[in-house]
Amino acid sequence: MLNRHLRIFVKLRTPCSCSVPIVLYHPTRCYNEHEADRNEFLKLCKKVEYTVRAWYLLQFEDLMQLYSLFDPVSGEKRLEQQNLTEAEIETLEFNFMTYLFQVMEKSNFKLLSDEEYDIAQSGKYLLNLPIKVDESKLDKKLLTKYFKEHPQDNLPDFADKYIIFRRGIGIDRTTDYFVMEKVDVMISRAWRSLLSFTRIDRLFSKKQHLKPKKDTKKTDEINEDEEEPELFVERIRLEKIELSMKNLRSKMTIQEPTFDRMIVVYRRAGTKTKPDRGIFVKHFKNIPMADMEIVLPEKKNPTLTPMDWVKFLISAVIGLVTLVGSLEMPKADVWVVIAILSGVLGYCAKIYFTFQQNMTIYQNLITKSMYDKQLDSGKGTLLHLCDDVIQQEVKEVIICYYILMEQGKATVQDLDLRCEELIKEEFGAECNFDVHDAIKKLEKLSIVHRDSIGRILCVPLKRANEIIGTTTEELVMRAQQNPAS
Repeated sequence: MLNRHLRIFVKLRTPCSCSVPIVLYHPTRCYNEHEADRNEFLKLCKKVEYTVRAWYLLQFEDLMQLYSLFDPVSGEKRLEQQNLTEAEIETLEFNFMTYLFQVMEKSNFKLLSDEEYDIAQSGKYLLNLPIKVDESKLDKKLLTKYFKEHPQDNLPDFADKYIIFRRGIGIDRTTDYFVMEKVDVMISRAWRSLLSFTRIDRLFSKKQHLKPKKDTKKTDEINEDEEEPELFVERIRLEKIELSMKNLRSKMTIQEPTFDRMIVVYRRAGTKTKPDRGIFVKHFKNIPMADMEIVLPEKKNPTLTPMDWVKFLISAVIGLVTLVGSLEMPKADVWVVIAILSGVLGYCAKIYFTFQQNMTIYQNLITKSMYDKQLDSGKGTLLHLCDDVIQQEVKEVIICYYILMEQGKATVQDLDLRCEELIKEEFGAECNFDVHDAIKKLEKLSIVHRDSIGRILCVPLKRANEIIGTTTEELVMRAQQNPAS
């Protein structure tokens, strides 16, 4: 039996936590008296990894072959060489999407729902411009037909144009002076106070009572799984901070939960004579929830908001009325007229330059997302996902076997609990361990079995290595070490 001080260090990417970057094996923590057990265990880990990788090799090869036909860069030429009919191309598209969803599920990615999107967009962070997708530039046929034949629950409203997968929750913090943002918040608070004093706000409150809706501003959480505890991440925004003229010149730190990983899948719209077959797969990291518009495809260039135009019109009307009234006076004061014009023009200039400042921030965020937050796209993203699946499956099997090796016999429920406790104890990460999938793979490897009452028990280490046998990778490594033989 291995000593308890043997540590299995795992890099887990779970739906309920961020990725934990930890090394897979750490042999230096074992005691010397257990050297033989340590070597056998490391040998088992390598055999498990080689075997699981071989299981998925053919499936991943099919995925990559299919994507080569729909790669936006070179897929068009490959399709022309195949001389396929429209029906055959559509079948291949659906096959690729099916493989993609399977890989996403194995990598613990989940489709972003409307509820999660509303929670993410219930406030502002760094992006203060309304960003919209140019739907005319996106194809609606592929995803519409696919979900019609492969229905799924909780599909978002935009699922006919693009789909967004997300995984993991993190935190992003920004420290700055936020002078203009503080001024806007103080003006907004004064405006709300005026509405409350004049009781105009009651008109809006009555409309809200007619259609009850979840208050996403107060419950800033993402429920990752109905079986898991809810994850709460505090949002620290200027709207919730006490502001005054004194702290206008002091730095403040705001905080926003992030989606640790996001993958966006879409296709551009083609023409009737030449449809676009390319499928874009883009991978991002650490995207603030309130600013998740930066990952949306085919974004429109931001323009002045309707509120900005209302401000322009009201300012212009008030300025013109005041100006006409001043000119109609028997003795019109030139300086009064100049002051009125200067005030109106200054206010309009303020709105314009605020918009330009927000545009600069928007462009910087887009640039940053392209260089810092975009991990990969296309084939690179798929290769990364395939490796993620293999690593996830390998680590589930190793942790499950290790618990059985240490405990002896265990029920499925007890084994599930012990695996989750080990991950929390060693790495401080909470997750919903997929014990059934791990047991299934251990049984496929024939290194565990069940007793008469259904409890799980494993074979000894040395016997487990003998059962798995020599893998192809081990044969290659032996040949490289002994080229003469």
